[in-house]
Amino acid sequence: MRVRNFLYDIGWKKSHSCSCAVIGVGNLNVGGTGKTPMIEYVVTLLQSQYTIAILSRGYGRSTHGFLLAEMHDDATTIGDEPFQFYKKYNDRVVVAVCESRVEGIHKLLKKKPGLQVILLDDSFQHRAVRPLHSILLTDFSKPFFNDQVLPMGRLREPRSGSKRADVVVVTKCSSLSSEEESAFTKAVQLHAGTKPIFFSGIQYKTPVPIEGNTTVGKDIVLVTGIANSKPLEDYAAAHYNLLHHFKFADHHVYSLSEIQSIESKAGQSKAVVLTTEKDMVKLIGLPIDKKNWVYLPIETHFLKRGSEFDKLVTAKIQQHLKAVNPKI
Repeated sequence: MRVRNFLYDIGWKKSHSCSCAVIGVGNLNVGGTGKTPMIEYVVTLLQSQYTIAILSRGYGRSTHGFLLAEMHDDATTIGDEPFQFYKKYNDRVVVAVCESRVEGIHKLLKKKPGLQVILLDDSFQHRAVRPLHSILLTDFSKPFFNDQVLPMGRLREPRSGSKRADVVVVTKCSSLSSEEESAFTKAVQLHAGTKPIFFSGIQYKTPVPIEGNTTVGKDIVLVTGIANSKPLEDYAAAHYNLLHHFKFADHHVYSLSEIQSIESKAGQSKAVVLTTEKDMVKLIGLPIDKKNWVYLPIETHFLKRGSEFDKLVTAKIQQHLKAVNPKI
């Protein structure tokens, strides 16, 4: 990774830019740092002003190459997170998948020439694309500056890679004292340089029935197939009587026998099954008792200076689009 990054840094390997504004969201480590809710935060920020597309790799899908999400697609054809985006935004935001981000951007602009902003999901290591604005995420409980490169740790590349970011967002914070914020900022900037550091948290919304008007009572069975389920487990235990947690690996593909075990456990206590929005988009295609399942939407919120983060993103986009098309 050091050699690869060096070759990009000196220009021996080429990084491509394009006429539309490309915003990259990614991290240094493997595992979840909150990229999906951050992408959704940026969509909410921009969708009333610009035509937007989200481009992902489509991890775990059964297909290959470039695909534009359409009505017949599901989590198996485009991946669970892209399908989550597609279900949530439908025709308001274009969703596409492609292993090559360069190819994906090229084909997106060919099929949707009016696009103004492309959000690249999990793109930090994709050096072949030079984003207009790069947002690097790091989990408050597992910060990159306390980690090591695989296999000694969970980093995909050295900590020095953080220098490429335009901003760093520390995710999954609950509360933060001034002393903690100052110490954390210094630790991040030791590797990333003097750039804006923001602190964000996850806000859990009201559970949504998969079908019907299911009411969540006291007893629940929790089902997760995400990289880090500990914050959600803690939230569920604090707000409900958590009978059991079926904890699966990230991007897990559910089997019929697992569904039967989950529903049997819930049925014993007449409990509701609570899952994540990411898991929901995979489960709705399976023979589950949809009237007894609910999912828990989440969203990113900034502990402070959220308007400053918003202005950094929007100002970059406005400046870029005016340079490309002075009539805007």
